[in-house]
Amino acid sequence: MIGRCSYYYRASFSCATRLNFSTCSLTKSVCIHDEDCGDFLPWLRRKSGTDISSFLSIGNSSTYGRYLFASKCIYTGDSILKVPCSVQLSPDNLVPQIKSLLKDEVSDNAKLAVVILVEQKLGQDSEWAPYISRLPRLGELNSTIFWSNDDLEMIEKSSIYEETIRHNIQIEEDFLALKPALQHFPSFFQEVTLKEFRHAYGLVSSRAWTSMKGVSMIPFADFLNHDGISEADVLCDETKQLSEVIADRDYAPGDQVMIRYGKFSNRTLLLDFGFTLADNVYEQVQIKLDIPHHDPLRSMKMDLLCQHSTPVLEDDNAFSSCGNSFMIKQVKLGSRKGRGIPQALRAFARVICSTSSQELSDLAIEAAKTDGRLARQPLQDKDKELQAHQFLLSRINQLIENHDVAMESLAVPSSPCMSNKHSLRRKLARDLLNGELVVLKSAGAWLKNYCDSL
Repeated sequence: MIGRCSYYYRASFSCATRLNFSTCSLTKSVCIHDEDCGDFLPWLRRKSGTDISSFLSIGNSSTYGRYLFASKCIYTGDSILKVPCSVQLSPDNLVPQIKSLLKDEVSDNAKLAVVILVEQKLGQDSEWAPYISRLPRLGELNSTIFWSNDDLEMIEKSSIYEETIRHNIQIEEDFLALKPALQHFPSFFQEVTLKEFRHAYGLVSSRAWTSMKGVSMIPFADFLNHDGISEADVLCDETKQLSEVIADRDYAPGDQVMIRYGKFSNRTLLLDFGFTLADNVYEQVQIKLDIPHHDPLRSMKMDLLCQHSTPVLEDDNAFSSCGNSFMIKQVKLGSRKGRGIPQALRAFARVICSTSSQELSDLAIEAAKTDGRLARQPLQDKDKELQAHQFLLSRINQLIENHDVAMESLAVPSSPCMSNKHSLRRKLARDLLNGELVVLKSAGAWLKNYCDSL
């Protein structure tokens, strides 16, 4: 589901959030021109009727694939790339006869995947062939939606495991929703399989931006690799009807030019883009807490949480329940307030550990007297405050133990018969779990210090 990423729309000049793509965080590269792309920019220039970029050239590397590098000096504030909307692929490019048969529940991402399938089927007869032919081929994407069950077992202790399963279920549902319409065009879709649709969907997930056209694939711009500390991104100018990149730093000729896809954790990068960063400053971990079904106050606690601005989520059985999912970020050493541990998580723990209806009523009264948020202040009863935070600490310690066990299994030397793809995915799994461990251990250390201080 492409909607995982944040979308930002402003007046006439809005940020178009990149939904996926590459792995590189280097800024200096060996300039190896991609000879296979020699005709790409001339084609794009002819199709758009304008110069796309006079600053950038296309390179290729066995390490991180195609990339863009400075062909001449670039200075902060330079407009280094402009791609008109007329040469961006979107659901609007669907053949009208197909588009008219699609149901409303079919997402724009699925529609764009169908556009790709049509253009792939046309081959060299497609007006988009110079672009389509240079997209990653079947089997070349490393998003977790393409991982085997054995691969996924490596990341079972991370929340990305369940997210991947849900993502794949959504893709299958989209494919089934599309099939009745696609069957009207056997020349294009008679032999299209779920595997091929998943690949096309993955191309959209890993290369599309949001723009004034909804979801768009922007040729040439999608060769830009990711740098987590960059301030540059792809901007959408609705007035000029183009997408643009403004340099956020100076580049010398030969430097690789990069943008930031977003402030994404490795969990998001791996699920949506198929890569991880060894030292990701935006790392975070999802933690879920549940009110035990045997708790005699369960119903009262759930009602209270739902009444006080706690988001409502649906469980796997589609039953609504109070929001119980929280994101923890790394807690800096010496932090006094435990910034990185959501106040809502600590509040949830205080509610869970309440043992009487009077305690819950007192929490509701306190919330009404302040900003309406529940249990955001330390409990006056220090024993109760300690119990709530010991409960949280035990939950985090369990996650740490689970991650440690998973990391130990990944530390076993690779078998000589292991494929390169599986070896790469083992590395990605280690980066993911190790980054989450750093966050969990920082939160655990802070909670322990907090409990010791009570």
